[in-house]
Amino acid sequence: MRRVVFNQKGGVGKSSITCNLAAISAARGKRTLVVDLDPQGNSTHYLLGKPATELKDTVADYLEQMVAFTVFSRRADEFVHASPFDNLFVMPSSPELDFLEHRLEAKHKIYKLREALKKLGESFDEIYIDTAPALNFYSRSALIAAQRCLIPFDCDDFSRQALYSILQEIQELQEDHNEDLVVEGIVANQFQPRASLPKKLVRELMDEGLPVLPVRLSSSVKMKESHQSRQPLIHMAPKHPLTRQYEDLYRVLHGETVELEPLAD
Repeated sequence: MRRVVFNQKGGVGKSSITCNLAAISAARGKRTLVVDLDPQGNSTHYLLGKPATELKDTVADYLEQMVAFTVFSRRADEFVHASPFDNLFVMPSSPELDFLEHRLEAKHKIYKLREALKKLGESFDEIYIDTAPALNFYSRSALIAAQRCLIPFDCDDFSRQALYSILQEIQELQEDHNEDLVVEGIVANQFQPRASLPKKLVRELMDEGLPVLPVRLSSSVKMKESHQSRQPLIHMAPKHPLTRQYEDLYRVLHGETVELEPLAD
């Protein structure tokens, strides 16, 4: 399964959701790959413990082969790095993605990522794609390459207005480039259950018929500690409530039965 986590708005938890779902997948014994298409490289740093600037054989190096003359192109799996965690691998980001984007777009290479990930799918059970907070060449490539899309939603009105635009953009891309792409759901992130506004916004989205997932990820300093220690929650704090919420989210995405509390008034 190829799953992209996408939102044009920054600070909504794309990298946290990508890496923690992938870590749970790997902890369950599935060979799991994270592809980091954000030039900032947050997922890369989180899972590999090194900034993207210190790494070689990155996703940018792989994609550069598409626009540079090479006698022998290297396979996509040669750009995959093992993480410190069993079964969890990363195709790391690079700041060079920013400089490469125009060349790739000019050469109409937007389907190359899909080709690469389909091939990698023969070796990996699950592939998670992290994207930059922009509808750019790379995020479009990811949406074209993916089979499922998760949309993190930060519970405020600005995020709500952006959400409608995102869904429209995805619908157009589905029609023109990837009819198999399914919006798997909207993930309410940094949710504060005691505050009235987040509950109101989530309920209104549900009333509109939007695919809001039943698991809401709480706001917690534990996530920041996880980033700092370079350990996904399943490894750093396996019994923490936020870890259990991520596990419930993973189960919901995979069709497993989960007992969840209803959205309180």
